[in-house]
Amino acid sequence: MYLLKTDKMSCACVGFTCSKHSLCALNILYVMYMIVLFMVFIIQFSVSSACLAITSQQQDQLLEVGWNNSQSTQRDVEKSLNCCGFRQVDLNNTCDAVCFPNHSCVPCAEKIQQHAGEALRFAGGVGLFFSFSEIVGVWLTYHYRNQKDPRANPSAFL
Repeated sequence: MYLLKTDKMSCACVGFTCSKHSLCALNILYVMYMIVLFMVFIIQFSVSSACLAITSQQQDQLLEVGWNNSQSTQRDVEKSLNCCGFRQVDLNNTCDAVCFPNHSCVPCAEKIQQHAGEALRFAGGVGLFFSFSEIVGVWLTYHYRNQKDPRANPSAFL
């Protein structure tokens, strides 16, 4: 509910009408920007907190569900991490790992959990850092949105 008056011009943000002035539209954009940035902060903070708060048991359950639902990912992981199976090595099954013909392979669960834990901690930390920088952006937008232009006429009301 802004009512801005200047010399022979008026701008009313209640009806979203501006005559020869874009201050109302600019204030509306500032408010919309702050709202969107705050909503992004809430989502990013929630996801980052979830990444940092997940327990090893929950992580293990999620990894096992993902392992069981994707055959192509199983082959890629077995080849890249040099392991076979998720919890136990099945010698009757096929495996693309280099260690499989020698029967010296270990299960993939521990290796995957170690890599996934590192990735979750890194993603959670980076997400937390940037979520708080978004709050700084909201504060700066709120703080500087009604600043006068230093080059403008000092007696004019913005």
